[in-house]
Parts: sequence; structure tokens; C-alpha cells
Amino acid sequence: MKRSRWTVLAFPLMMLCGAAHAQNSVTLYGLIDEGVNFTNNAGSGSAVQMRSGNAAGSRWGVRGSEDLGSGLSAIFRLEGGFNASNGEFGQEGRLFGRQAYVGLQSDRYGTLTLGRQYDPTVDLFSSITAAGSWGGDVGAVPFDNDNADWDFRVNNSIKYATPNYRGLSGEAMYGFSNTAGGFQNNRMFSAAGQYQHGGLTAEAAYMRIDHPGNGTAGAVTDDSVFSGSSQENIDAGVAYKFSNLQVGAAYSHTKIDDPTNNAFLSGDQNPANGGTWTGWRFDNLQVNGDYYFKPDLWIAASYTYTWGNLSSTEGDFAPRWHSLALMLDYDLSGRTSVYVQGAYQHVESAHTGTQFDDAQSILAPGASSSPNQLVYRVAMIHRF
Repeated sequence: MKRSRWTVLAFPLMMLCGAAHAQNSVTLYGLIDEGVNFTNNAGSGSAVQMRSGNAAGSRWGVRGSEDLGSGLSAIFRLEGGFNASNGEFGQEGRLFGRQAYVGLQSDRYGTLTLGRQYDPTVDLFSSITAAGSWGGDVGAVPFDNDNADWDFRVNNSIKYATPNYRGLSGEAMYGFSNTAGGFQNNRMFSAAGQYQHGGLTAEAAYMRIDHPGNGTAGAVTDDSVFSGSSQENIDAGVAYKFSNLQVGAAYSHTKIDDPTNNAFLSGDQNPANGGTWTGWRFDNLQVNGDYYFKPDLWIAASYTYTWGNLSSTEGDFAPRWHSLALMLDYDLSGRTSVYVQGAYQHVESAHTGTQFDDAQSILAPGASSSPNQLVYRVAMIHRF
């Protein structure tokens, strides 16, 4: 008799939760985001689709801690994403593709974790962007080039997070290549800092990946958005929260040297001028805000202007993207919400002869056949 992987996992997980809960803390948790999307132009025409995890990735996980005394705890988290529309695993089929780490947490000295994790730019900078705070895919910059929409995680990584000191906190991470004789092949390092005081939050972050998307054992492999000799991200932002309103502004700069692939583009990615790509640069400037009519009803919006510099051996291109996002959410309870979203994107084409010339919202199933694209979504979220 065949048994599914879920059946095999269920018994040891229940034993783990039951045994550990008696003396420490182990929590099973999750979230399901499921809805219907309408796209006005997805290459061959309009599209109506049931899609999972657009505002927040559908997931399940188990996390826990053990008190070691003197303010020190051992911690762990195993978290997997899934597609609620068909039951498939997310993150390229990984069982715990969202997070899988173990570490030590100290009230005085901070937290040290090892495994597959989010990098500091996601932990700190993403939270003041539309994608990272309320919108998910609808609020992402073109191709999620700054990773604020959590497209990839970092394998083989060690991360340190400082304790909060008078509103200041920070993180640093190093992701190993795990390649014999290739220490710099697909390694990653990142750092970020945050300051909070009253309603003010200010953040800055930096990340570099050498040879992203190359190999199978490195820090950022098959879930990488870009492949090339290197990727560098510089991010900064500020937000202020009033009683019922929060407003923010975020800037991010992404540089890919010697690019060979963009995971969101299909077809021939070589420029029409017959040259070879030598570099892609994206600068994103976003303003966003959310307003609570009452605790269970809120609306949010963002506008992002992205200017690109796509360099090739035969000349450069300078596309521009205008992206608008809107979301209205109503909480039926503390755990269940219904929402509607809309995304609009317009591209000022640089005539590269590739899908860089076409609008493509992260929310859409594919690139438009024109410089414009509009996507709507109606969905619900349940947390457990």
C-alpha cells in the first residue's frame, strides 16, 4: 500500500509537537491565500485563472524553542510553501522551501541562525514596500528585481540579528557556495539596518551574490530571478505611521553584470541589435500607503517608477516602467480575510526586441503583447 509524503510526515511531526510541548514551545501554523485573477492581456489574449498565494504565500510550518536558561534559547523553523489550487509544493518542489533553519537566540546578544533563510534585505527593507507589507505580487517592482516580494531565499546561510538597542537593530548574513574549489561561485553576503522611533521607521540594506542562478549547491540557485556573473542590490526607505494611516517611500537599485537569464521572460532574451548583454540596471522609486477605515477594513495603494539601463556590446537601451497597485481588505475575523486587488503597468519601450518591451505584472500569468497590462484579483486568506 502506497503512502503519501504527508502521511509519512504526519506521525513524526505529531510526536515532535506532543513531546516537546510539555516542556517548551512548538507551534504548527499556516496560511492559505486563494482567489481568482483576471488579466486583460497575457500575450495570446485575456486570462481568467484560479491562483494561490498572490498577496501572501500559502504555507504551513512548525517552529519551536527550548529554554536553555540565562536568557538563551535554542530555536528552529521548518516552513514549506504550497499551491492551494492543485496541492503542489512551492519553491521549485522543496518540502521546506520557504525556511529551514536552527539557531540560538539570546535576549542580550541577539540571534544566530543557520540554514535556508530570508536575507536581511527581505527581513528589514521589504517591510516598508508595498510588496512586503500588504500587496505581495500586486505591489512588486518589475521582475521583483529587488526581491521585496520574496522570490528567492538563501541556502547554506548563517545569519546574525542584533538585539534592539534604543530603536536600532541590524542583520548580517553570509551564504556559502558549498562548491569544492569554487568558494566564490554562487556565494552571497548581505547586511541591513533599521531605526524605529514612535511612528517612524527608516531602513537601509545591501546584498551581493556572485554568480546567482549558477549551479545546484550554491546560495541562490533554481529560484533565482536573474543569472549572471554577479548581482548587487542597494535599498533604502522610510515610513511613518499615524493613527489610521501609514505612508512610505522606498528606493532600490539592482545591478546584474553579464546577465544570461531573467526568469520572468520567455522566448529569445538576446537584444535585437545583435549584441550580447553586458549589464542590466534597475532603479525603483516607490511611494505607498495604507489607510484603516476601521480595524477590520482597510485600503492600500502604491505607485512605482522604474528606470532601466540595459547595456549590450552593440549599444544601450533605457526602458521605463510605471506600476500602480491597489488593494481593499475586509477581515471577517481575526484569522480570515477577503480582499480585492488591482495592478496596472505601462512600459515606455526601449525597443530591445525582447519581452523587456512588454508590460508584465508579477500578478499576471505572462507578459502582455503590448506596453500595457491590467490585472484584477478577488480572493480570501485564512490563517491557522
